[in-house]
Order: sequence, then structure tokens, then C-alpha cells
Amino acid sequence: MKTPGNRFDPKARLLHWLMAPLVLAMLFIGIGMVSTTSTAYALLLAIHKPLGAILLVLVLLRIMVRLRHRPPPLPADMPRWQQRAALLSHWLLYALLLAMPLVGWAMLSAAGYPVVMPIAPHDPALFAWLRSAHHWLALLLFAVILLHLAAALFHGLVRRDGVLSSMASWQRREDD
Repeated sequence: MKTPGNRFDPKARLLHWLMAPLVLAMLFIGIGMVSTTSTAYALLLAIHKPLGAILLVLVLLRIMVRLRHRPPPLPADMPRWQQRAALLSHWLLYALLLAMPLVGWAMLSAAGYPVVMPIAPHDPALFAWLRSAHHWLALLLFAVILLHLAAALFHGLVRRDGVLSSMASWQRREDD
């Protein structure tokens, strides 16, 4: 299916703007968790785990919406390598948003935390590997988000080519 006009499907826009602050919150909560040994750790973990589960469901919905509703075309005057980079970066974001909660879930399972449905065996060595993977994937996710934000601002403030407004649901267009 193709979304008519030069806008993302409304479901894609809703999921984007719902997930954006949740993902940022998760990244900063994660930083807080690894930076403290105080009693705040338990509270941060109690927020981080269910938020991760919610984001896992949301990213699965987001991928389904993306597969059913193609995004609007990029500007025709945009160099081909930039178009490919945009496509690759979006799928990298989806992959990281999917991997992060799954690796976190597996990490908790491997650590022996009480998890309703463990997805990895209790294994301290596996836990250590998954913890490291979760850390590096989080840093990569943060970097890709910064690149995504920089590209959005470039399109919105420098090129003014409609790419930013195609996702910015608060802006009205003549075709709405």
C-alpha cells in the first residue's frame, strides 16, 4: 500500500511521536541505572523494564505499519547516496529499537531475575556478554538517533524540502 500525498501514514506519525520521548527516556534511565549504586537503581530498573516491554510492542507495530504503508518519496533532487543512507538509517533504527528490548530481556533472563517468560538460560557468562551488548547497542542507538535528528533538522531548516513536515503531524498541508 502507498500512503497518498507527501505525508507519512497517520499511524506511522502517531507511533513515531509516541515512541520518540519513550526511547529518549529509556536511554537516559539506562544511563542513570549504570551510573548509580544508590537506592534509585531499583526505581530506575522498575521503570526501565516495563517501558522496554512497551517499546518492544510499539516497534513491532511500527514495523508492521512501515511494511503496509510506504513512506513518502524523498525529494527527487536528493543525491542517490543520501537516499540510500536515509533508507539504511531508518532500518538500522528499527533493528536497534527491536534489538534493545530483546537483548535486555535476555540479559535479565541470563542474570536469573524473576522474568515471567525467560528467553535465555541462567548463565553468568551470557549475562556479562548480553550486558555489554546492551550497553554498546544503546550507544549506537543514541548515535543513530542524533544523526536522524540532524538529518531532520537539515531537511527542515536548510533544505526546506518537506521531508520534516511529512512526519511532523502538527503541521497542516493543503492535501489534508
